[in-house]
Amino acid sequence: MIDDPRGPLGRWRLVLGEAAEGALGAHDGLARYDDALAFLYEREGDVEGRGIRAGARAGRGGPRALAVPAWLDEVHALFPKEAIERIEQDAVERLGAEALVARPEVLERVTPSPALAALVLSTKHLLDADRLALARRLVARVVRELTERLRADVRRSFGGARDRRRRSPLRSARNLDLARTVRANLRHWDPARQKLLVTRAHFFAHTRRHSERWQVVLLVDQSRSMLDSALHAAVTAACLHGVPGLDPHLVLFDRDVADVTRDVTDPVELLMRVQLGGGTDIARALRYAGQILRHPRRAIVVVVTDFFEGGDPAALYRAIERLVESGATVLGLGALDARAEPVFDREIARECARRGATVGAMTPGELAAFVAEAIAR
Repeated sequence: MIDDPRGPLGRWRLVLGEAAEGALGAHDGLARYDDALAFLYEREGDVEGRGIRAGARAGRGGPRALAVPAWLDEVHALFPKEAIERIEQDAVERLGAEALVARPEVLERVTPSPALAALVLSTKHLLDADRLALARRLVARVVRELTERLRADVRRSFGGARDRRRRSPLRSARNLDLARTVRANLRHWDPARQKLLVTRAHFFAHTRRHSERWQVVLLVDQSRSMLDSALHAAVTAACLHGVPGLDPHLVLFDRDVADVTRDVTDPVELLMRVQLGGGTDIARALRYAGQILRHPRRAIVVVVTDFFEGGDPAALYRAIERLVESGATVLGLGALDARAEPVFDREIARECARRGATVGAMTPGELAAFVAEAIAR
């Protein structure tokens, strides 16, 4: 018999499902947990596929007796915060837009997350004015949380490098010139206590990395699979705006190209206006980037795409070669989000790398560090 539904045995029982009840025992308090999890994870015949008796929960109505708002209330009442976030993330993928976005009571209750914000952005054209206002507030909360996290990364990345040739009156532990400090205080060595008494510390100064302005052009694929990356790209561009020496651009593309740089300081409004189009022309976006570069050797072109080129791949390769030959740094990202786990056309991505592009996937913080490092070289 399970004593505590939240104890180790109870958690294993929930992971394994009702089929494990004979081996692990039962607990009356597990019924609500079972129903809450079954509502999401035992859909579309999964119960029968796992060999669980359909009548096991017939007496209490089964998982589908819950409606989505009531189910959310149950999840929030039963599970800790970390579990709630994961369950709602899975709900975005399993239940889809109609269940989670089309109902005002759900929009008001659900925990904002980048995945849910991306779902809202993909379905906002289906929402009436009231639900659109709720959706906007949800997107705004996600953007605010992402911005707060990324700004700290940007500050660290663009804090400046230590200049060992100059000294600074500013006292900071991370800038301590340890060797000079030790030499200057050797006469204060106390042999009895085996300690060096420091009467004066010396510190390195910081260089100014950005004496010349650099352009950072973010080209973002508007295809539906890239919406999460588009959300993070908008926040990244907003955080890079105002960094000394940086001139960030944000360009959205499908078959057409839309330069939305003038709206980069308001990512919520920008994202709510994004219109998903059909097809993808990466080459056209890269050609546009080449047209707006003032000094290519002081430019970084970041194309965020799944590399499923809807146009001529040969044109894409030529566009990359021209940018690289001009001196620009070209970075192709299959994902720009918190997980950095892309699904992309590997063959085309590989060919882009052969033409001189750096290809991979990054979190927004890693992109900020990449830009800072490229400028410092």
